[in-house]
Amino acid sequence: MQAIILAAGMGKRLKELTKDNTKCMIEVNGETLIERILTQLDSLNLERIVLVIGYKGEKLASYVKSLPIKTEIIFITNPIYDKTNNIYSLYLAKEYLLEQDTLLLESDLIIEDGILNVLIQNPDPNIVLVAKYESWMDGTVVTLDESQQIKSFLGKKDFHFCDTMTYYKTVNIYKFSRAFSMTHYVPFLEAYCKALGNNEYYEQVLKVIALLDNPGIKALVLDTEKWYEIDDIQDLDIAQTLFEKNKNTRFEKMNARYGGFWRFPRLLDYCYLVNPYYPPTKLIDEMQASFTSLITQYPSGQKVNNLLAANYYGLHRENVIVGNGAAELIKAIMENTEGIIGILSPSFDEYRNRVSGNRISLFTVQSDDFSYTADQIISHFQNKPISTLLLINPDNPSGNYIEQHDVLKLASWTQERGIIFLVDESFSDFALAKEPSSLLDQSTLERYTNLVVIKSISKSFGVPGVRLGLLATTNKTILSSVSKNVSIWNINSFGEFYMQIWGKYRATYEHALVMLKDERDRLATALNQIDYLTVFPSQANYIMCEVKGPKKAYDLAVELLDSHNILIKDLSSKRGISPRQCIRIAVRNKEDNDALINALRSLV
Repeated sequence: MQAIILAAGMGKRLKELTKDNTKCMIEVNGETLIERILTQLDSLNLERIVLVIGYKGEKLASYVKSLPIKTEIIFITNPIYDKTNNIYSLYLAKEYLLEQDTLLLESDLIIEDGILNVLIQNPDPNIVLVAKYESWMDGTVVTLDESQQIKSFLGKKDFHFCDTMTYYKTVNIYKFSRAFSMTHYVPFLEAYCKALGNNEYYEQVLKVIALLDNPGIKALVLDTEKWYEIDDIQDLDIAQTLFEKNKNTRFEKMNARYGGFWRFPRLLDYCYLVNPYYPPTKLIDEMQASFTSLITQYPSGQKVNNLLAANYYGLHRENVIVGNGAAELIKAIMENTEGIIGILSPSFDEYRNRVSGNRISLFTVQSDDFSYTADQIISHFQNKPISTLLLINPDNPSGNYIEQHDVLKLASWTQERGIIFLVDESFSDFALAKEPSSLLDQSTLERYTNLVVIKSISKSFGVPGVRLGLLATTNKTILSSVSKNVSIWNINSFGEFYMQIWGKYRATYEHALVMLKDERDRLATALNQIDYLTVFPSQANYIMCEVKGPKKAYDLAVELLDSHNILIKDLSSKRGISPRQCIRIAVRNKEDNDALINALRSLV
């Protein structure tokens, strides 16, 4: 068995990183791609490794010779690398294909240790390594029959997004037997190059061979094994996180992404908060049906979008401002609020981070379960010179909830004292409340002109990708200030269209809330049975737990990501919680929650 690595390309999409280096000399976490793959191949006891070089070939060859690789390495130079594609590089190595069974690889890959061993040990002689197609993938895909035989190779011209459920992406690692190379691959390779030239890709040859009766090419499907193809700097960024060797550093890198986890399709995200039971398939289908119009046309301005949101909640348009997520509205109001702001701790820090420390009057919750009441808030701030009071209800991360009559007691108390009462009710729809959970009521807003309500549409409706938030108040000064600080086109067409149609799905949404509350109770019960966790009551779509005994919250979060690909929120350094060891767990669907519970049990 031998290996052939194609490494002649210029890697132009990596820009400055390949100005003086080949693509395979790019480093991922301090190790070059070529060093990693050569080391993996070196452990297989191969007869030789054939390396086809071109761009910066002398530099690459010199570097490779300096590596402690025991296997013989043979260099082949593609002198016209800038005028050809990889079919010609492989054509230059065709004589070696005829001599031995071969592993064929491209040099811009990073793969998990052990993948090549599995490929070699597989009894099938001719194998294409593939993975289920995901949205981040690009390049050749294949379709398979029931026995994993490859039915077809599809390039970009034949690719149809409506069929992606049936596609498998080629990992660009192959195993060819010497017999297959002699009878099929090399003859077709020579004919293809002669007929169609050298500016093609070697997969085109496989595409032709796959049309034959019983071509004898099978697929080996990767499941949880890690791999990535690095074509540009965003691929490199993903690979730096995916293949970070230090599990603590990997956890920190993953958290620093703040989302975008579709690039990590097997990650279970228990950190970011959405509604797992909404939106329904029919709503998504309706948005997809209008995709072309939405992406090619301008959205409406601020006034129209304010009307759409106001209509859903039965409010007057002039009392509503829609934001590009609640975050835009939080920034706008906090950076234009004067005086001292009364803030509870622990709580959602986005508000606190938007003002200087000398403008904050803090109420640090002292109860064992982080609960508090309206009367305790009033008692604490009674003699404090605050101009604004912030309440997040239910609170984040504790899940503490205050019923509406007590929230209105706070509204009256603040109004009597000329204090702005800012209520974030982003999670209020999840509360199992005895009274209406929302203050988004026109008569309530008119009664309390000091009241400002902020709500994240993303969290409760499960649509964080469309970035929608809502601010409602009858306070004209605040409305004017916030309106001036948001763009006229702050909402894109997808967000506007969502608000255009969401009223039709109100009943489905109410049912989704019931499902989430039931699953929250089931998850809380299961978490209570884990002996190293103390579970705090929650009225939101997340549950906060304290980690008991010698185990630290940070170490638990790191271990869940490292061993089970589960991301949870470590709260051990959060203000108002530290030095207590706490975590926050989002409520997902039953299947995912069962996976989390099993993972937590396994870490005992």
